[in-house]
Amino acid sequence: MGAKGHGKASGAGTVINAIATYKGSAFGIDLWTDAIVELGDDFRSIEGEIEGVDTDTRLIERCVELVLREFDLPLRGSVRTRSEIPPGSGLKSSSAAANATVIATLDAIGEEANAMDAIRIGVDAALDVGVSITGAFDDACASLLGGVVITDNKKRELIKRVEKESEVLVLVPQKKAFTADTDVKRSKLIAPWVNIAYEFALEERFEEAMTLNGFLYCAALNFNPEPMLTALECGVKGVSLSGTGPSFVALINEEKEERLREAWNELGIEGKVIKSRINNQPLL
Repeated sequence: MGAKGHGKASGAGTVINAIATYKGSAFGIDLWTDAIVELGDDFRSIEGEIEGVDTDTRLIERCVELVLREFDLPLRGSVRTRSEIPPGSGLKSSSAAANATVIATLDAIGEEANAMDAIRIGVDAALDVGVSITGAFDDACASLLGGVVITDNKKRELIKRVEKESEVLVLVPQKKAFTADTDVKRSKLIAPWVNIAYEFALEERFEEAMTLNGFLYCAALNFNPEPMLTALECGVKGVSLSGTGPSFVALINEEKEERLREAWNELGIEGKVIKSRINNQPLL
C-alpha cells in the first residue's frame, strides 16, 4: 500500500500557562505548520524530517506510529513538516507539528477522527517523547480548534472555546527556550496567583488573564518583564510571556501596532517582531 496525506495546524499564544496548575488557556495564531505523510512497504521504518531545521524528529514520528496503531495498520513511512512557527519560541511549534502530522496520517490512510481524538493522539506523542510537561492539551486545542480555548490538561477536558477577533504582535527573541528545560518547581510556587488569572479567563477577561499570567511566569522562569511593561505603556491591555518563553504575545489593534513595534525594537533585544492575528478557524 502506497499512500500520501497532507495536514496543517496553527501555532498558538498563551493566555494561561498550564505548568503551575495543569489548567491552561491559549489562542490559535495565524502561523502554520504543514505536514506530508507517505506510507508504504518500501520504507524501513517511520522516518521524520523537519524542513530547514536540524532538530529532533521523534515527536512527528511518534504521531504517525500512534495513528497507525489506533487503526491496527502495520505500515512504515515518512513524515515531512514545514513551518512558519519559530521553534523553541513559546509559539507552540510542537503542538502544531503534532496536530498537522496526525491529520496528514489520517488523510493518508483514508480515516477520519473527531478533533478531540486527533488532539489526544498528539498529546500522547508529546508526553511519550518528553517535549511537553503537561501534555500541552491547551496548546493542542488552540492549534487545531482555533479561537481562545480554556482547558483542564490533567483531565484532558475542553472547558470553553470562544472566538475572538484580534491582531497579535509577537516579539520573538533569537534565544530559544525549550519547554522540557523549564524549572517546574518554581512554576508551582506561583500556582495560587495563576489560579486568579485562570478565573479571569473563565470570565472571558482574556487580556487581564494573560497579563497577570505573563508577570507571574516572568518572575518564576527568570525572564525580564520589560517587553510587557513596554506594551502596557503603549496602551495594550493584553500581553504575556508565551508558553515558557522567550516570546511575548500582545493582543493589539492597528492603532497600537506601530507604536508597540517601535517600542519593542527600541528595547534592543536581538530577534524579530511578527504581526499575526488570532485564527478562529477549526481544522477538523
